[in-house]
Amino acid sequence: MPESPRSPSKGATQIDPVDLTRALIRCPSVTPAEGGALDLLEETLSGLGFACHRLKFSAPETPDVDNLYARWGTSGRNFCYAGHTDVVPVGDPADWSVDPFAAQIVGEEVIGRGAVDMKGSIGAFIAAAAGFLDERPKGIEGSISLLITGDEEGPAINGTRKVLDWLSEKGERLDACLVGEPTSDARLGDTVKIGRRGSVSGKLSVKGIQGHVAYPQLADNPIHHLVRMLDAVTGPALDQGSDHFPPSSLQVTSIDVGNPTGNLIPAKATAAFNVRFNDRHTGEAVIAWVRARFEQALEAGGGGRYDLETRISGQSFLCPPGPLSDLVSRAVESVTGAAPTLGTTGGTSDARFIKDHCPIVELGLLNATAHQVDERVSLAELRDLSAIYRAVLEGYFTP
Repeated sequence: MPESPRSPSKGATQIDPVDLTRALIRCPSVTPAEGGALDLLEETLSGLGFACHRLKFSAPETPDVDNLYARWGTSGRNFCYAGHTDVVPVGDPADWSVDPFAAQIVGEEVIGRGAVDMKGSIGAFIAAAAGFLDERPKGIEGSISLLITGDEEGPAINGTRKVLDWLSEKGERLDACLVGEPTSDARLGDTVKIGRRGSVSGKLSVKGIQGHVAYPQLADNPIHHLVRMLDAVTGPALDQGSDHFPPSSLQVTSIDVGNPTGNLIPAKATAAFNVRFNDRHTGEAVIAWVRARFEQALEAGGGGRYDLETRISGQSFLCPPGPLSDLVSRAVESVTGAAPTLGTTGGTSDARFIKDHCPIVELGLLNATAHQVDERVSLAELRDLSAIYRAVLEGYFTP
């Protein structure tokens, strides 16, 4: 268990979410580089009385990754905030209107890589926790923790999953978790996520017989087989959705033949695709469905040969509406004046690992500029999100 924290003196621990967000953006923590971001958080959280643990994990053929687990308190219910300091590359810096790691304020917005995904959320939560604890110099009945990884935008092998394993080995328990991914669509707090779709990626390679286009009877065109096979999985729907999920979706992301001439039937054609599936399926069932449709298409077209490589990056999951989502929804409404929608859309997140340990919800900033050039967040939204997080803590720890 972490060492007992010191109680900060009242008035000494106020943190501005804008200032902390800008300081984090200035750390060039492109996956898997730590970039100084975790150093900054460790220093900040230690100053607030959190017991901090830096955790570096390794695995073959993957980069080493730094992570941070920090906890205020040693007993009672443990409310955890989960996030990541790693960011995606900026692309061509010349495309940005400002230095992507300068955290420049333009008008009423901070521009920089990670502003939305998700250094702004981390800054907002730490500011909320600091203010919440500052108002309670005698402490609280329970614990507040942060699980921060540097591997969410990467392979997600040496990050959150291994931190959770470490916590289990140490006897640490999480009782509730708020993941700070950017979930808002049109306005701050309009969506609270209580689950995520699963994801299957596939690479289809169809083999044929090369030949002259004037003598197709002497060849076997793999493109024709490929087209029939893709039509077999893009035409029919996997499902019509479920109570909390939209319909599953299969999208073809690439078709490649590599044929340099127009009078040659190629020997091979490949395609890539991704399936985002809801809680009516498992990843294994989706793969079986795809393979069965491919086989049917080939049989109907007279046969053919193919290879299929698949990877499940996450299963679909749902944390049904309950006390935690109710608490977060009330906090959003208390600050914004409007209740959020409980949703499950978007990509995968580290919530897919945490949901096996405790109830989770996800709530963060507007996602419109995440991963984009000139990623940005308004100063008002940072402060409002911090106020929402503060209301969540007050509601969770109020008897």
